[in-house]
Amino acid sequence: MEGIKTIKDIDVAGKRVLVRVDFNVPFDAKGKVSDDTRIEGALPTIRDLLGRGAKVILLSHLGRPKGKPNPKYSLRPVSAALAEKLDQPVLFLEENHGPDVEKAVAAMNDGTVALLENVRFHPGEEANDAELAAAFARLGEGYVNDAFGTAHRAHASTEGVARHVAVKAAGYLLEKELKFLGEQTDKPTHPFVVILGGAKVSDKINVINRLLEKADAILIGGAMAYTFQLAQGRNIGNSLAEPDKADVALAALKKAEERGVKFLLPVDNLITDKLDFANGAIGDTRMANSEEGIPDGWEGVDIGPATMELFKREIATARTVLWNGPMGIFEIKSCAGGTFSIAEAVAGNRDCVSIIGGGDSVKALKQSGHADKVTFISTGGGASLEFLEGKTLPGVAALRGD
Repeated sequence: MEGIKTIKDIDVAGKRVLVRVDFNVPFDAKGKVSDDTRIEGALPTIRDLLGRGAKVILLSHLGRPKGKPNPKYSLRPVSAALAEKLDQPVLFLEENHGPDVEKAVAAMNDGTVALLENVRFHPGEEANDAELAAAFARLGEGYVNDAFGTAHRAHASTEGVARHVAVKAAGYLLEKELKFLGEQTDKPTHPFVVILGGAKVSDKINVINRLLEKADAILIGGAMAYTFQLAQGRNIGNSLAEPDKADVALAALKKAEERGVKFLLPVDNLITDKLDFANGAIGDTRMANSEEGIPDGWEGVDIGPATMELFKREIATARTVLWNGPMGIFEIKSCAGGTFSIAEAVAGNRDCVSIIGGGDSVKALKQSGHADKVTFISTGGGASLEFLEGKTLPGVAALRGD
């Protein structure tokens, strides 16, 4: 946060404040918001600005409409959900820039809020078009970025617009994300236990390498564990893996050994002889010991009970926990045991700072019923990973300076 103002540092009374939020939320079959985590995350900033007499103008993207209007990706349903949470009307504008929008926001009263249409309905958004960024900037007398989930993208509404405003600041959500994913993992209270899952070693090897310099233990689950086991010469059957990343996996194991970091891989797995992910179905299942390996024709879909106990014991010792990625195919009920056991273990350690790093981990945590028992849940998927890797996030860097 060095060199970055927060909304506490700027005068907003009676002013139009343009706020980039992340309302990229899922919908159910009836067109209603089915997971409001990201809306909830933005509420402290919106309420603070409204309470201080600002005219709040919200920008967001939704989905991937490929630079042109598409009713499927309209933010109109989100405006209704937001109005309900704020208990006040939300003005929805069917455009996101231009003379008509400028006229509408100029007529707003203090303490009111407007949500503009999906910024990705314009091709200039993802191209970080300077003219579009300037058009966004004309809507407000100050700019606040509270969209951590898109802070790793140099887009017109995240990075470009900040070049055209004199007053810019971070919202409360962005501030919290930088605190927990930054400060708390840079200088963690030890023991620091990192839990990583998901499909690909290639997606997270940079995170692994960076955290090996700070962690006391790293626990690996999900499909990425099979790449490590393959690198160790174990049989993994038909399990999802990246054979071309075996050398990368071995290098990480070597680095862990050299630094004295515990690097725990599954000692057993739930395996199946048939997986139909699209329909949420599997065939016969049984447990496989990692020493014996997984036979041909079978594939791993979750960690086994011995691994759950091994990981739970390590988590219980932690004073800081970072978790990113599921332990198996938790979307299928019979393969969710490992991921839910991790959620229970993390939530059950009330003596630690527990940080959940976005994406599927958050979805799994909510499904497990333990989301209210952890310290911090990140709203960023790709942004969380890039920040943990130590990369500069364009949307954050653009807030530095006056």
